[in-house]
Amino acid sequence: MTKLVYEDFQPGREFPLGPKHMTAAEIIEFASEFDPQPMHLDEEAGRASILGGLAASGWHTSAVFMRMMCDSYLLATDAQGAPGIDFMEWKKPVLADDTLSGRSIVVEVRAMRSRPGIGIVKFRHEIENQRGELVCLGENATMIRMRAGTGVSA
Repeated sequence: MTKLVYEDFQPGREFPLGPKHMTAAEIIEFASEFDPQPMHLDEEAGRASILGGLAASGWHTSAVFMRMMCDSYLLATDAQGAPGIDFMEWKKPVLADDTLSGRSIVVEVRAMRSRPGIGIVKFRHEIENQRGELVCLGENATMIRMRAGTGVSA
């Protein structure tokens, strides 16, 4: 299978993410290992908190988002890693039985001066619940190999 390369990413191109149904069991399992705060482990504690119910950790939401990105386009891309994230915002709680979906949008592309043959693709990511409410927003850049023979630097 031919992988997507830098030239396949133009500003405005969108990649669909999800859907992913968030179960109570998954939320509790993730929280038990990585973020064992009461609102992530117990329905009553979640209801008593400002989150309003058993809520996924923001880190869990981010991990699910990463998986949705991999399933949508990243594993089909000649990606070479990422230099980090610009930001990740958890806008609303993700509750048990929510279904997440969204999009990754290419916002900017540029060739790397320091690494001919590699380009930087910057994405904006928007994740919503089943009610269309924005629950997670982020931006990051990914390093993606250019098509063979086009390794010009800008």
